Amino acid sequence: MQDSLEPRHEFWVGQRVHVLGDPRRIGTVKYVGPVEGYSDTWVGVDWDNGEGKHDGSVNGVRYFHAKSERSGSFVRAHNLNQGISLLEALESRYKSDSTKDEEDEMYVLSTSNQRVSVQLLGKDKIQDKLRRFEELTSVSLSYMGVSSPGIPSQINNTVPNIKELDLTGNMLSEWKDIGIICEQLPALRTINLSNILMSPYKTDLPILKIIQVLVLNNTGVDWQQVELLRPSLTTIEELHIMGNNISRILPTSSSMVQGFDYLRLLNLEDNCIDEWNEIMKLSQLRCLEKLYLNKNCLNSLFYPDNKEQHESEVTCYKPFQNLCRLLLGNNNIGDLASVDSLNLFPNLVDIRLSENPITDSRKGGVPRFVLIARLAKVQILNGSEVTPRERKDSEIRTAKDKCSLQNFSDQVVASCTNATAAYIPRRPFKLSAS
Repeated sequence: MQDSLEPRHEFWVGQRVHVLGDPRRIGTVKYVGPVEGYSDTWVGVDWDNGEGKHDGSVNGVRYFHAKSERSGSFVRAHNLNQGISLLEALESRYKSDSTKDEEDEMYVLSTSNQRVSVQLLGKDKIQDKLRRFEELTSVSLSYMGVSSPGIPSQINNTVPNIKELDLTGNMLSEWKDIGIICEQLPALRTINLSNILMSPYKTDLPILKIIQVLVLNNTGVDWQQVELLRPSLTTIEELHIMGNNISRILPTSSSMVQGFDYLRLLNLEDNCIDEWNEIMKLSQLRCLEKLYLNKNCLNSLFYPDNKEQHESEVTCYKPFQNLCRLLLGNNNIGDLASVDSLNLFPNLVDIRLSENPITDSRKGGVPRFVLIARLAKVQILNGSEVTPRERKDSEIRTAKDKCSLQNFSDQVVASCTNATAAYIPRRPFKLSAS
């Protein structure tokens, strides 16, 4: 901490802030007030990236509880930024001229690793078009320090035609603010809220009914929050919730996830799911075509028997009846029974199994040709197309290996039988007394 004079700034507990001049270093205000041994007022911040100095206590006095031992610190108010509105960010990103430093950073590396400056052809025309806000359809405001929507009516009047909006890494943490933005952008179909620490949904549902693609990666949103938001996601087609420490799928009204009538892609990568039974709760999403489960903790998988329903529940559709892509890379799958069960999925043709024990030869895994031979319907394996030639070669090679193994096994059995016969002791011949 450094002692210095400061201008008047008002902060409150729970407010999202970032370091002045560094909109990527974001935290939550946990304390505002004096600190023993230092003059004036300090702001205690718990930093999202965990890079602070302490856990909220200094010299044996606790002022707040940080999420980890070194994620908290005290900062002078004048060194913090409370953020800007959405429209202010638009003005800053699209109407301000690039600085000389930014233009100097435009370069490519030569073969000798030397910087060669480049000039963007048509830059003036591009900038002129971007400055006409009414023509913008795709907007990126990532890490701009956006903390509020601003005056709602001005959003629609300024950028009425936005279809895609990237708000990655900003300070909008309340769902009501997200709802205001979506309501004011009638053409909006895709919104990216990645790396925003979203507060749990509380009261009124945000207006998200027009959203088709929602990205909530690294936001802390779990499946319970997804279920609470479901009534407002009536047209959702893609839902991305990577890196949110999700371990369970918790439907609200039954044992199966209901609704999401138009959901085609669900991205659950980089979470903590370790039981396939949790994934089975998604099996009645009738439009689901792509399911991304890379970087979880799954040990095995199965497809339910036709004669029994999952958890004895009567269902209307075959499990995962429209699923055509299933990504299972970087899990703990190690058995061929799990591989064979993939043949039972009705329309599954695109599969990823890389970085699992079953594909790691050092852990007793099998090579690619064995997987292709066992997966009769697969057209894309681990991101590579399975051509008719590769399939034929894989099946022939697997058949030969089986035949060689069977011949070897027969020879071993024959050798053992002969060896046993050779060592059978003969009964001594006894002459009877005449």
